[in-house]
Amino acid sequence: MTGDTTTAPLPDDTPARARATTPATAPAPAPASPPLPRAAGAPGRRRTRRRTRGGARWGPYAHIAPFFVLFGAFGLFPLLFTGWASLHRVELTAPTDMEWVGLRNYARLLTDEFFLNALRNTVTIGILSTVPQLLMALGIAHLLHHRLRGSAFFRVVVLTPYATSVAAATLVFVLLFGRDFGFVNWVLGVVGAGPVDWQNGRWTSQIAVSTIVVWRWTGYNALIYLAALQAVPDELYESAALDGASRWRQFVHVTVPSLRPTILFTVVVSTIGATQLFGEPLLFNGSAGATGGSEHQFQTLGLYLYEQGWVNLHLGRASAIAWAMFLILLLLGAAGALVGAYRRRRTP
Repeated sequence: MTGDTTTAPLPDDTPARARATTPATAPAPAPASPPLPRAAGAPGRRRTRRRTRGGARWGPYAHIAPFFVLFGAFGLFPLLFTGWASLHRVELTAPTDMEWVGLRNYARLLTDEFFLNALRNTVTIGILSTVPQLLMALGIAHLLHHRLRGSAFFRVVVLTPYATSVAAATLVFVLLFGRDFGFVNWVLGVVGAGPVDWQNGRWTSQIAVSTIVVWRWTGYNALIYLAALQAVPDELYESAALDGASRWRQFVHVTVPSLRPTILFTVVVSTIGATQLFGEPLLFNGSAGATGGSEHQFQTLGLYLYEQGWVNLHLGRASAIAWAMFLILLLLGAAGALVGAYRRRRTP
């Protein structure tokens, strides 16, 4: 029919060229998706992330910066300036007028009888105070470590002397060691011994000053030992008890070997404190001032430094004494480190 425009399908035997020229219905292409709108705050977020990374990088340094600033102002600078002043002749009344003398102030100390006397007194008082102090602290810590009724109360009690002002404690001990009306001499009179002049004798004054140091620092070291004891496994004590070890043998063979590093630490720290001893001997005989008694019988290095710098106004000599004390402390610290390394090397 004339009006029928329907195209008849090609037969199977139609040549391939005819089939290839026949138009095929192709699927319509999918419309392209429009580009996503760019977030308005993307640059701001990148800047925020950049600032966050910068803060994470420099934040820790900002937190510790105040310590280094204060240490540099009140620790490092005075140390360096003292070392510089020790090489000069300079008076406290005119600290800017310095005359170079080199190592003369240090050479003077080697022949200065007052410096050598102060050094001997410091060593003696250090031994008299450090040894009993640490032994008593170790025993107290051992007692507090076991199941002691009211142990929390006793821990507070043993720390009370450490929290007491050195001035208040020394003045109380001055009354206790008074020659005429002191409590210690009264006790000696009760047992039939004569009164002792605690302030004017060499050994008696040093024993009295050492007693103040022992009273103030025993509880502090006891708590350090107690903290170390709590890290010792209870199985060691239980095994020792099963083997029939008494409390004393447990203390000698379990407690002391376990606390060797802590004992070494407290020995070094107590020795450093004894080298810097100042407040107790200064206030023990207030009328003597920085001389440490009428015959310098208990004058320590700290007192001699104070006498040279703030009484005699010789800032250069006092600076040399301060650096000599610093070198002594370095030697003590190095000796403690060597002993610790030697013990660790021997430990299997």
